[in-house]
Amino acid sequence: MQKFKVLILALVLSLAASVTFAQKGSKKPKKENAKAPAGDVAKGKELFDSKCIVCHNPDSNEKKIGPGLKGVKDGKLPSGKDATHQVILEIVNAGGGGMPAYKELLTDEEKNDVIAYVLTM
Repeated sequence: MQKFKVLILALVLSLAASVTFAQKGSKKPKKENAKAPAGDVAKGKELFDSKCIVCHNPDSNEKKIGPGLKGVKDGKLPSGKDATHQVILEIVNAGGGGMPAYKELLTDEEKNDVIAYVLTM
């Protein structure tokens, strides 16, 4: 009877450990990423290089006219705001702080492309 109890305990602990490791291994995608329109990173880089690089460093935190954008992929913008598609879209559309508003200057597709690129920095 004692061996049976030990066997059951070992089985229960084994099952609990399996469930714990399975939960840690499976990460749910962020809601923001699941809903964000897909953009073409390569096209976004071309657009960034033609319109944005004059004011923003893509590979450093040094300020040009606007802030450097290195590290955006880690989840924060230089302003401290969350680096999400929606937040960046609002900034691109409205401009501010010397940045022109691109709401009417870029198509929705171009905005999605450049945001997809910025989120890789």
